[in-house]
Amino acid sequence: MSVQVIFGFVLDMILGDPRWFPHPVKLMGKAVSWLERILRVLVPWERMAGILLVVMVVGGSFFVTGVIVTEAHNLNGLLGLVVASALIWTTLAIKDLASHAKRVLFALQGGDLTRARKNLALIVGRDTDNLDEDEVVRACVETVAENTVDGILSPLFFAFLGGAPLAMAFKAISTLDSMVGHKTERYMRFGWAAARLDDLANWVPARISGVLMPLASLLCDHHFMPAWRIMWRDHGKHDSPNAGIPEAAMAGALRVQLGGLSHYGGEPHEKPTIGDPVRQLTLDRIGEAIKIMYVTSAIVLFVGFLITLVLPLPLSF
Repeated sequence: MSVQVIFGFVLDMILGDPRWFPHPVKLMGKAVSWLERILRVLVPWERMAGILLVVMVVGGSFFVTGVIVTEAHNLNGLLGLVVASALIWTTLAIKDLASHAKRVLFALQGGDLTRARKNLALIVGRDTDNLDEDEVVRACVETVAENTVDGILSPLFFAFLGGAPLAMAFKAISTLDSMVGHKTERYMRFGWAAARLDDLANWVPARISGVLMPLASLLCDHHFMPAWRIMWRDHGKHDSPNAGIPEAAMAGALRVQLGGLSHYGGEPHEKPTIGDPVRQLTLDRIGEAIKIMYVTSAIVLFVGFLITLVLPLPLSF
């Protein structure tokens, strides 16, 4: 199984997320939208309807992926390996995350703040129209740190644990959270299960990031102890039970301060500050964050491979 994960990792590093590829997340998104409309009509209790949506989408993703991989393997062992590796590749966002962050960086380097804001809007949920350069850098570093967990570490964790089916089930959880896990009147009850399951699914990978990201910062010529210290000190300040860990580790590694005022839907939201402002949020911080993200991902792959050599994991497809 670890070979599948390694191949999927390499595919993502080389190809990223090509727009021509029939990405499973698009199918998940259509399924979520279709099932939401049906369940809201058939089930009068919003929270129960949301629970059924989660069970159907996550369970369906796991089951369908398992059938596809198993049938491919039954036809030919090599075909099974290729199919499983390709499916794991679609759950990862290593190159895509780096590419989006680099587009923000390149726009800032070219002096085009307007373009940088537009590029940033593709990867963050906050309002970007009125951000200054420092705020653009801060938002970009924060999203690289946070997405290192839910876009890379978590899919790798579940891929090592249960192959492509479990990795795809995690991707379904992440997709559900992004679509219905909002704290709005429409989704407060309906999206409750999706949001809570996403928190649960990312719980272990987020804490893995709290150990490995400081180690990655050391390998990237930064300092281990500030990353470790800030991670322990500030991770609980974040609204999310998971996102604060990689953000605090990244803030400590870069010796910068994250958090502060952001706007969502035109409304101000004052976040607690994370880290100490030892260094300024200059353009270099984006490149440094991307490098730490890459090294953290590689460490997870290496550690996961070693663990699978020692401990045979229960699921195999």
